[in-house]
Amino acid sequence: MSELFAGVDLGGTGIKAVMGTSDGRIVAEGHIPTHSHEGPQAVLKRIATLVEQLAQQAQGQPVAVGMGVPGLVDVAHGVTKFLPNMPTQWRDVPAAQTLSDLLHCPVRILNDARAATLGELKFGRGRDRPSLTFAFFGIGTGIGGGVVVDGKLRLGPLGAAGELGHQTVIPDGPLCGCGNHGCLEAVASGPAIAFEGQRLMRIGLAPRLHEIVKGHTEAVTTREMVAAAEAGDEAIRDAIIRAVTYLGIGVSTVATVLHPELIVIGGGVAEMGAMLFDRVREVVRQRIRMFPTDTIAIEPSLLGERAGELGALALAAQ
Repeated sequence: MSELFAGVDLGGTGIKAVMGTSDGRIVAEGHIPTHSHEGPQAVLKRIATLVEQLAQQAQGQPVAVGMGVPGLVDVAHGVTKFLPNMPTQWRDVPAAQTLSDLLHCPVRILNDARAATLGELKFGRGRDRPSLTFAFFGIGTGIGGGVVVDGKLRLGPLGAAGELGHQTVIPDGPLCGCGNHGCLEAVASGPAIAFEGQRLMRIGLAPRLHEIVKGHTEAVTTREMVAAAEAGDEAIRDAIIRAVTYLGIGVSTVATVLHPELIVIGGGVAEMGAMLFDRVREVVRQRIRMFPTDTIAIEPSLLGERAGELGALALAAQ
């Protein structure tokens, strides 16, 4: 039997994990709520229990474990430095060593967006393309990212290279969770787009959206907004196009600096489909004048919502 590895995707509300082989074949998977209010040690014990359950299903122990976490980590020492959406922010938690002691195998940790980028490199668009250069934008509750140059994920000295969501696209724009103003995340993340949809609904400019969510503003997500735009809500369509234009500006900036062969867009917001991708491609054509943009493909992730745990699996197998 092939060696088994475990990949864990730690989120603020849920934890997903897989057990599989180095080529990405999954033999067991599971998910549990995070219960982050219980604190880092309790969460790590729950992760260890989940991995042990998957090992029983797979009838084999993992050789190593990889884990993506939502924030800044000390990659070399396996220590979480700042997880902004977790209680206590997990400052200086030796997460890798704690899990290693519980599971009796090596553990590596990485920022979750960089892990998703690694997943796309190993098992998605980068598979069988050993010298590929690309950037990954993961758009959901926030906007994370990663950069691959000549087939290698680039992390920088703090593992923070690739924070594509925190480039400034509007000087003096809305306050971002990172403390800066006008970040791409502040205007083009899922919550930012949905908030504008809620506002338009409240002031009577989104009748189709109102029908779709039956008047419940808290039910508004980008998925309902796309449906409303397609049903005739022009104000909602304009709001989506405006947010996606900012995304296009961010993609253009990264593409100008990096000149990649490929831009991959993943996360829940990418499910907007053509409304997102057509506009981003149009903005890139308009804004990049230094070289032909037809050399840069802009495509959805092949891994979808599984990019995180598959990237963690790839991290474990390295």
